Amino acid sequence: MTSVSLADIERTVQAALVAHGAGTFAAAEVARAVARAEATHNRICGLYYLESYCAQLKTGRVQGDVVPVVTAARPAAIQVDALMGFAQPAFAYGLAPALDAARQFGVATLAVGHAHTCTSLGYFTEQIAAAGLIGIGMTNASPIVAPPGGKTRMIGTNPIAFSVPDGEGGLAMQFDQSTTTVALGKITMAKAAGEAIPLGWALDAEGNPTTDPEAAIKGSLVSMGGYKGWGFGLMAELLAAGMTGGVLSRDVKPLKAPEGPPHDLGQFYILIDPSTSTDFARRVVDLSELIATDEGGRMPGQHRVIADPIDVDPAAWEQAQALAERS
Repeated sequence: MTSVSLADIERTVQAALVAHGAGTFAAAEVARAVARAEATHNRICGLYYLESYCAQLKTGRVQGDVVPVVTAARPAAIQVDALMGFAQPAFAYGLAPALDAARQFGVATLAVGHAHTCTSLGYFTEQIAAAGLIGIGMTNASPIVAPPGGKTRMIGTNPIAFSVPDGEGGLAMQFDQSTTTVALGKITMAKAAGEAIPLGWALDAEGNPTTDPEAAIKGSLVSMGGYKGWGFGLMAELLAAGMTGGVLSRDVKPLKAPEGPPHDLGQFYILIDPSTSTDFARRVVDLSELIATDEGGRMPGQHRVIADPIDVDPAAWEQAQALAERS
């Protein structure tokens, strides 16, 4: 592994994106997200995605120089049209008015539509929690999941994220997970490494369990918990597409393909002001202390360490540097 500072990752990623057609603000927001992913050991959403971003900027699959448009369908329903650009700057444009609305009304929603993939959904709900509010987020993706008992891919991995503030600018709890047993990125990384995948992650094109990542990519992923995970995936699908103007997963082409139509995805967030309850902060502490009584027990995301410098994949870092030097 290669040790690189957080600042160097941000600078290099931003330079690579600008070199391939992104505007300065959009590039900075995406670079911050990539660096954060690496700092939390989420390599699937880190430098691993940079080559795809740059290729899609060149082909126009993502618009790198657009200015997102913010509107309000209702006083507490904030909407952002990403204009087929990156999700990160679109979220940044909508966050402040959504926070203001949630503080005024107790609850608000933020719907980001017509956006590129947001990769790590928890990166966004964490920003809501850092501002002192509870953040819930959902998004959809290209189709890779069949209904339980079926074999036709209909929805994406459709992640859900949940972040809770600790009252001190940090996290009391956070989870960010796909509604499938495993994220698609782990399948593609296993394929690239020539490794088998555990049984129970995926089905082949005929609907049979498989340990072959290539067969899994041609087949479908398994919803976590069977019907229960399928239901959560459908919930995310309806909110991410229906409340944002984005498309259903069935109409999204493979996310990392260099050419093709824009992703046109949606991300839907719910912001809740915990100060509307006098008991919430105390319950968070009580629950956290209860879980800690079991040796090794902790709230998800609690006590997470943000690495800096970061141990990154040498090949991914060399590729990022090369992309930053291109024009």
